[in-house]
Amino acid sequence: MTDQRRSGILLHPTSLPSRWGIGDLGITAYEFVDFLIAAGQQLWQVMPLGPTGYGDSPYASFSAFAGNPLLISIDQLRDDGLLTDADLADVPFFSDAHVDYGAALHWKLLLLRRSCERFLADASAEQRRQFDDFRTRNASWLTDYTLFAALKQAHNDAGWNSWESTIARHEPTAVAHWTHELRDEVRFHSYLQFQFFNQWQQLKNYANQHGISIIGDIPIFVAYDSADVWAHPDIFALNPDGTPTVIAGVPPDFFSATGQRWGNPLYRWEVLAQQGYTWWIERFRTTLKLVDIMRLDHFRGFAAYWEVPAEQETAINGRWVAGPGAALFEAVRAALGTLPIIAEDLGMITPDVEVLRDQFDFPGMKVLQFAFGGDADDAFLPHNYGRHCVVYTGTHDNDTTIGWWNSVSERERTHVQLYIGSDGSDISWDFIRLALASVAEMAIIPLQDVFSMGNEARMNTPGNPSGNWGWRYTNAMLNQQVIDRLGTLTRLYGRVKKK
Repeated sequence: MTDQRRSGILLHPTSLPSRWGIGDLGITAYEFVDFLIAAGQQLWQVMPLGPTGYGDSPYASFSAFAGNPLLISIDQLRDDGLLTDADLADVPFFSDAHVDYGAALHWKLLLLRRSCERFLADASAEQRRQFDDFRTRNASWLTDYTLFAALKQAHNDAGWNSWESTIARHEPTAVAHWTHELRDEVRFHSYLQFQFFNQWQQLKNYANQHGISIIGDIPIFVAYDSADVWAHPDIFALNPDGTPTVIAGVPPDFFSATGQRWGNPLYRWEVLAQQGYTWWIERFRTTLKLVDIMRLDHFRGFAAYWEVPAEQETAINGRWVAGPGAALFEAVRAALGTLPIIAEDLGMITPDVEVLRDQFDFPGMKVLQFAFGGDADDAFLPHNYGRHCVVYTGTHDNDTTIGWWNSVSERERTHVQLYIGSDGSDISWDFIRLALASVAEMAIIPLQDVFSMGNEARMNTPGNPSGNWGWRYTNAMLNQQVIDRLGTLTRLYGRVKKK
């Protein structure tokens, strides 16, 4: 990664404007890149781009490799001749301020199937060659994922552990049978991935050509109901019947007397090591096709993770278990070269986590909302930063800065006011200024803070099983006043790209 000071915006593509009920990779994504360019930004951070299920969380995807079909641009498919204006004539009403995942999924899948039928009927020889080449190049994950997606549909979206025992166990004979039985549906899901990766690559190329690098997330753990666990049970801690023996979480702390029971299956790191960490290497390889910099979520779990017996209803009775440590990153580096990684080193961080982070020169994270109410030596206060870090006003798991400000204690409020020399009446921009002025080599601002929005624009509230991930902005919000204000501060603090 470059040593140049940079800044950028945190915005997941689902939050982009569109008439299809959810943000996508169409024209407004390019307009957002244009906004970044005009405001002097060099970074666009997104969340995981995989297909989502119950709860709509991008951190609980059906695949660690696949893209989310809901992000495919319907308008682009029309421009490519795969849909007609007549196909799009009866668009239902969608809110432009919030994603209705269920309604958007129903409507878009109808159009995506229609476009697939047209592609298969009318594709040129070159288009068919590109499709076949995509399937071949990505077979290491695409074959399992597309069959998994087809099987879920054939089983009314039920989890894989409730399917017939032979296919639930991924037995080769059953896999061959179902691949033939569901061949049309498998091909449809291959088509969806083909379109997603093509559209995303075009957008990424546009961003890169204009000096914008994309930061993307890799969650350390995967969802139990995923193609990854179904197709690779040997690398996860599972019972013979496929249920987890132990699951991920975090121990009790100041915020939760019972800890957090996340429920993700844990890895059998000894098996992964014996395999040369091949699955992880492929995961990094695929992610690096989609993004320029990877943010490793829950980085501390690579040093040590909290293991909870699956039968436990809370995370209290867990234990710390050593993670793969340097061996994983050495294997990945040997296969792929130097890793452009940001370590999400938030939470209960112990010296072994810092040693692992620093051994590979990964920058860590600083969050301004965590900085106040304590002592002058708090690591999140900007005067304590080293240069090699990434500062955020807040993250996708935090409230917006205004939402946070409206709920802080008097001690925190007084500390902020003294620190910034202001009463906090423009707290979003006070924090933006503080982040951009800091010595941190990268500064990332959630777009909601640029718009000075309150908790109505919060993206996620951890622990809430529903009602998250739905915020969207409208085209009118990206106005010249916002561009000028952000651009002025970016130039003032030396974060514009040097000629």
